Amino acid sequence: MLFTLRWLTFAALPAAAFGALLWRLRRSHGAPHAMTWMGVTFVLGGVMAALATWVESRAESLTSLDVAGGPHPGSALVFALFVLAPIQEAATVAAVWPAFLSGPLDDATGGLLYAVIAALGFSVVEVAAVLRANPEGAEWIARTLLAAAANVFLASLWGTALGRAKRARRGPPVFPLAFLGAVTLHGIYAHLVYGRGPGALLVAFPLLVAMGAVAWLVGRDLRSHEPRASLVPSSRLGRIRPASLSAVRSALRHADEPIRVGWIALGALVTLGAMIAGLAAGLLAARVLQVDLSRADEHDARAAAPALLLVAGLLASFPASGWLIVRAASIRSLLEPALATVLALALTLVTLGIVAPVTVVFAIALSPVAWVLSCAGAWIGLEA
Repeated sequence: MLFTLRWLTFAALPAAAFGALLWRLRRSHGAPHAMTWMGVTFVLGGVMAALATWVESRAESLTSLDVAGGPHPGSALVFALFVLAPIQEAATVAAVWPAFLSGPLDDATGGLLYAVIAALGFSVVEVAAVLRANPEGAEWIARTLLAAAANVFLASLWGTALGRAKRARRGPPVFPLAFLGAVTLHGIYAHLVYGRGPGALLVAFPLLVAMGAVAWLVGRDLRSHEPRASLVPSSRLGRIRPASLSAVRSALRHADEPIRVGWIALGALVTLGAMIAGLAAGLLAARVLQVDLSRADEHDARAAAPALLLVAGLLASFPASGWLIVRAASIRSLLEPALATVLALALTLVTLGIVAPVTVVFAIALSPVAWVLSCAGAWIGLEA
């Protein structure tokens, strides 16, 4: 009884989120035709999740691989990147496709909304299936809820691009690029959530926060630029005024002046120096707090927690380096600090691949977070 109640309760959370979204939309717009399509998309999300689960099980039996990987985390990463993530994202797209072809999904805002609804329907079945297969431990509840949240955030990225593709008959192929990016992030994230020890969840959380921040900015940008089709009601969060995505995209371009290659190289050195300083700050904090970092172990969440001091110090270095590059170079663009961060991260990944290969996956997972933080620090420098 408790086993059934366990998976039913947590599987109901994405359904409750869909119900709350539907209630708000009904109060704000009251469009019965659109509401019907939303219900259909939600149900299709669950159906496609069941189909994806069956396809994944068949792939496991054919390849002798799975997302857990056992003693071979490398094979688990391959399975997550090339099997699990493409299947799950394609299944979610398939759930949205009827609304894209003949429903009310006719712009970027509609694309975001219907993709989120399909992801919620998908998450209901995924949470239920995973918790039924793992009937014990709060660890698996945390894993499934983290995975469900990522499903929603990743779907919002390609969903927005899908909506833009329907309205813009011409232009660059934005949707395939957005879908490929979502699949890549999904594979890395799924490997951390399902293929590593519970301590890896501590690394997955900053990546989830970064995905959520980008998804929120996308929704905020759409509300400000597409009021006609704003099916997402405005919220109190709208009072916060961070940089809009259009402003960031503009700052990442060099339309009126050449790229300063020298500052990219120098900025990479500044970023590497800031990373070393951040790690040193984390080590100092561990020493002051008398935390033994040598006991960090990803297979034990409590033992892995001390490593958060190093992660926090490292991530704090990126906004500082972005700010320093912009202020020192007196530039009016985010391009140089963004490219400098990419170069510094690439050098770091190569070095870790040689010195400590086991840490490369975690470094790759934190790289998007580091890049976003660096751009945020550079933006603050531009505004100043």
